[in-house]
Amino acid sequence: MKYFIQCLALCALSACGTVTQYEPPIANQYSPQVNMIAGWMAGSYSSAAQSQSDSEYKNIVLHMKPIWMDRTDGRWLYVEQAMQEAADKPYRQRVYHLVHHDDGAVESLVFELPGDALQYAGAWKQAQPLNELLPSQLLPRSGCGVKLKAKSATQWSGSTDGDMCASSLRGAAYATSEVTVTESDITSWDRGFDSAGKQVWGATKGPYQFKKQSQ
Repeated sequence: MKYFIQCLALCALSACGTVTQYEPPIANQYSPQVNMIAGWMAGSYSSAAQSQSDSEYKNIVLHMKPIWMDRTDGRWLYVEQAMQEAADKPYRQRVYHLVHHDDGAVESLVFELPGDALQYAGAWKQAQPLNELLPSQLLPRSGCGVKLKAKSATQWSGSTDGDMCASSLRGAAYATSEVTVTESDITSWDRGFDSAGKQVWGATKGPYQFKKQSQ
């Protein structure tokens, strides 16, 4: 039970939002910035170094694999996270849709997989993962997207929008995510808050630090 609760609390880059039917955008939302961020994010990551220096943080493996490369409505990534000691049993599986905004920002929209997500466990190892699915089959997490903006030529950062990402996990009313992306690492601070604004889950000291292990 303790392991299960720990897994639920580690919702990197998104949290528990409202699920509605998704309709992919008609307009072309692909841009050089979208392509760059997708390239930075793609790969396999580990928080092992952080977990060894601070016991508050768990040893998490994170995989992000490009999918549906023929589409022109942005870039899509299959995302899988697991505890290192149970790497073949991911506690979190998502699809990210990276789209361009007119202000130059890149938003990472977050989706659940349909049905039993575990049937797709390990899909990041495949050459063309999730080819059996269509974007219209995904379940969006409304309000949980992260809007990234350039902080420098080598770093983009962003967060969810206030209390818009609804969450009921462990007494929470909403969740927040703060994310920074570079070519070599991703930091993600995901927290749940009750209706009074008190934190009820997530790391308290700062974000998880994921170091890229391979592309």
